[in-house]
Amino acid sequence: MTTSPDGPTARLTKLRATFRRAVVQRLTAVDLATLLYVTIATGAVLAFSGADHDGWDWLLTAHALLVVLVLLAPVARESGPVGRFLGEWYPILLLLGLYAEVGVVNVDLGYQHDQAIQRLELWVFGSQLSYRWIREMPSPVFSWVMHACYLAYYAILCASPLGLWFSGRRDPARRTIFAVMVTFYACYVVFLFFPVAGPRYTFELAHNAATAVWPARAAQWVLDQGDSWGAAFPSSHVAAAVVAVLCALRYWRALGFVLTPFTIGLVLSVVYGQFHYAVDAVAGLIVAFAVFASQYVYGAEREQARTPLPAGSWERA
Repeated sequence: MTTSPDGPTARLTKLRATFRRAVVQRLTAVDLATLLYVTIATGAVLAFSGADHDGWDWLLTAHALLVVLVLLAPVARESGPVGRFLGEWYPILLLLGLYAEVGVVNVDLGYQHDQAIQRLELWVFGSQLSYRWIREMPSPVFSWVMHACYLAYYAILCASPLGLWFSGRRDPARRTIFAVMVTFYACYVVFLFFPVAGPRYTFELAHNAATAVWPARAAQWVLDQGDSWGAAFPSSHVAAAVVAVLCALRYWRALGFVLTPFTIGLVLSVVYGQFHYAVDAVAGLIVAFAVFASQYVYGAEREQARTPLPAGSWERA
């Protein structure tokens, strides 16, 4: 008696179908975006490791664990309020780790493209604004406002989706998380393959009345503790904050109006505080508006897809 060769094939096909129904079809847009980013980041780690694998095994292990986390996210979203929150918000919670990884990869890579960006800065603005502005305008009051807006970045980033979530606007909150994460992932991919250290590392830091105010000192302390080398162009601070505020303006205008002045200040502060080249901020704005425009179209298409067809229209299709 012979075994049908179709038996193992049929079982494998059934297993794949079960996995697709149980996992793949339950993945959300942010899950898929995260998996795509992990794939690209893994390629960067493997491409840039060369013969020196010291520490890279840990990065690849972290990537594998992140894939497992993404695959478990659908289960978490169906396991009660806490699991639902974690299943929706896990990408935001992982941002610091992903940002730190960019710095690790770039430090080991050992080169940056600051000269190219500085030439672009001269071509666009005629001078190095990030170097000159705080030195030629050392106003303690203006510096206080600028650096306070820079520190407000973390509040802006969280306030938009959190405000939407806890006000009962759950679907807009999910769309905001997705837009913010796509923005970060796009910036991080550029960081990995086109590292730019930024003016904080390539120019001597200013020392005057503008840098003596406590928000300026606090901003420098924060960067000393957790900045990632090679993550300047485009400015993810500008890109992500602007996307978060644009989403707030779209889904809950009152919240957006509250966050807008701080975001405008943030865009200016990254240059005034010598954290980014001016072209970094401009590039961040371009990324932000591109991502937001794509999300607007995507959202409109989803709304149109949910609109019921007129009665009998299916018969004429």
